[in-house]
Amino acid sequence: MNIVLATLNAKYIHTSLALRYLKAFSEPEFPVDIAEYTIKDPAMNIVSDLYGRNPDVLGFSCYIWNIEETLRVIRMIKKIRPELTIVLGGPEVSYDTEEWMRTVPEVDFIVMGEGEETFKHFLQELSTTKKFHFVYGIAYRKGEEIILTPGRPKLDLSSIPSPHYFEEDLKDLGNRVVYFETSRGCPFSCQFCLSSIEVGVRYFDMERTKADIRHLIRSGAKLIKFVDRTFNIKRDYALEIFQFLIENHEGCVFQFEITADIMRPEVLDYLAENAPPGIFRFEIGVQSTNDETNNLVKRRQNFVKLTRTVTKVRDSGKIDQHLDLIAGLPEEDYNSFRKTFNDVFALGPEELQLGFLKMLRGTGLRLDAEKYGYVFMDQAPYEILGNDILPFTDLVRIKRVEDVLEKYWNAHRSDHTVKYLIGQEFESAFDFFQEFGDYWEGRGWQKIGHQLEDLFTRLHAFLTDRSTANMEVIEGLMKLDYFLNHKYKPRKIWWEFKLDKTGQAEFIRRAAEHPEAFSGNFRALGMGEKELHKHAVVEVMPFDLEAYLRDGILGLDKREESLLLAVFQPEAGGRPSVYSMPLASAPSV
Repeated sequence: MNIVLATLNAKYIHTSLALRYLKAFSEPEFPVDIAEYTIKDPAMNIVSDLYGRNPDVLGFSCYIWNIEETLRVIRMIKKIRPELTIVLGGPEVSYDTEEWMRTVPEVDFIVMGEGEETFKHFLQELSTTKKFHFVYGIAYRKGEEIILTPGRPKLDLSSIPSPHYFEEDLKDLGNRVVYFETSRGCPFSCQFCLSSIEVGVRYFDMERTKADIRHLIRSGAKLIKFVDRTFNIKRDYALEIFQFLIENHEGCVFQFEITADIMRPEVLDYLAENAPPGIFRFEIGVQSTNDETNNLVKRRQNFVKLTRTVTKVRDSGKIDQHLDLIAGLPEEDYNSFRKTFNDVFALGPEELQLGFLKMLRGTGLRLDAEKYGYVFMDQAPYEILGNDILPFTDLVRIKRVEDVLEKYWNAHRSDHTVKYLIGQEFESAFDFFQEFGDYWEGRGWQKIGHQLEDLFTRLHAFLTDRSTANMEVIEGLMKLDYFLNHKYKPRKIWWEFKLDKTGQAEFIRRAAEHPEAFSGNFRALGMGEKELHKHAVVEVMPFDLEAYLRDGILGLDKREESLLLAVFQPEAGGRPSVYSMPLASAPSV
C-alpha cells in the first residue's frame, strides 16, 4: 500500500510537523512518503506531482490557510484517480466534521483531533478487515451514511517516536523553519482559540526533548520555532530548557509563544543575565487591554504584570518581542481598540502584529456569534466583517492602520522618524498610522507596488500635505533612516543633498585627514580619502546628530547643525556605521 501524506504550507520555508509525527508513528509497519507544497503553487503542478507518486492512500493536513487550495487539489485528483482513498486531518476538519463529509464527497475519511494513533489504526483496518467502526476518532462513509466514531483518548506522549530524524529532512534544515513541540494542550480557555478546547497540558520527556534539539542544532538547523501554546506555563520546565539552549545554541535562533503576565521574575532575571543577544524571540499574545472584552472571551490577563515582563525583556536588549493584537473581539469598538493599540505600542515591541478576529470552527466565540451580531466570511479564514459595535467601515479603517504599520514599523524602515512623529507631532501612535493609512488609501497607493525610495517619498508627501511642523528636523531623521536601510552605498536618493559635490568631496577629505573630529570609533576604521569616496556618504543634519544618537534627544531649542557620515562596509554585514561632527567645530584644511 503506497501512502502519501501531503500539505500545502503557507511558504516554502515552513515545514509540516504534523505529517512527520504521522510518518514516525506509522513506520515501519506502514512506510509513508511526505509531499509538501505551498498555497502559491499551481494546483495542476501539485496534482501532477502527486499523480506521479502513484498513491493508494493520499492524506492532507488541513488548516484555515490552506483548506481552499487543498480542496481544489482533491477535486482534481479524484477525477483522475476515482479509486484513490483520500483522508483529511488537521484542525480545520476536526470540527464540523459531518458537514465536511457531506459537502466534499471526494473525501473518504477524516481523522479528528490528535492523529498519530488514529491514523495508524485506520491504516491497519484499511489493509485488513476494513472494520472502521473499531477506529476511534474517524469519520467515514457507509453507503450514503456518514459515520463519526467516538473520540480517542489522549495519547501518552512518550509513545510517539521523534519526528526529527528523517534523513531526507537534513539537507534543508538550515533553509527552513523547524517546528518543535515540548508539550501539547493549553491551560487557558480563550474562546477565540482552538487550543481552549483541549483540557490540560501534557509534556514530552525532558531528556528526549534535549536530545532532539541537540540533534537538530548539530544537523544545521538555524531557526527552531516552539509551537507550545504557552511555553512558560511551568517555570522549572521552561527555565531548564532556556538554560539548555543557552549552553548549546551554536548560533541557532529559538522562537517561543509565551504568556507574559505569568513569567516569573527569577526567569526574567536569568534571561537578562545569561541569554546571548539575538538567539531568543518571544511571541506574546496581548489581543486586548479591555478588561470587559477579556472577561467575555474568558481570557485571564494581568496587563500590569504583562507590562513588567515586556519592559524587562525589552530593557535587557537580549530578546526581540513580537506582540499580537486582535481587532474585533466582543465589546471592543473602534475607540476601545485605539486604546488597546496605544497601550501595547507604548511597550516598544520590535514587532506589533495587528490581526483580525477569525471565527474558527469549534471555538466558543463562533458558537456565540449571534449574541454579538457577528457577520463573518463563509469560507476560511472566516474573518469577521463586523459586529454590533464594530461595523465594516471601522474594520476597513483599522486595516489601513495594519497596512502602514507593517510597512513602516514592523519592517523597521523608518524607526527614528516614526518614533519622533508619534512622540511630537501626533496625538498617539494609532492616530499616526490611521491618518497615514487613510492618506495612503486616498492616493490609491494600495493598488501599486513600491520600492524603498517610494516609502520615503510617500511619507514625505503625507507629512507635507498635512502641514506638519518641524519638517526640516523630520527630513533629517528620514535621511538617517534611509541610509540605515542600505547595505551598500545608495546609488540614488529622494532629496537634494544640502552639499553640492564639491562640498561633499571637501568633507570626505576632512574626514580622512581629521578622523579624530568625528564621533565614536571612526578613527579606528583607518579609512583613507579614496576608500571614503567609495564607501561613505555625507549629509548635513539640522540637529546635533551625536547627541541624538547618544541620548535620543534632538535639542530643538538650540539648533546646531552637524554632519552625518555614513560608512557602508558590506563585508561586515548589516547596517552602515553612522558618525557625526558638529559643523561649528569642523576642522579647516
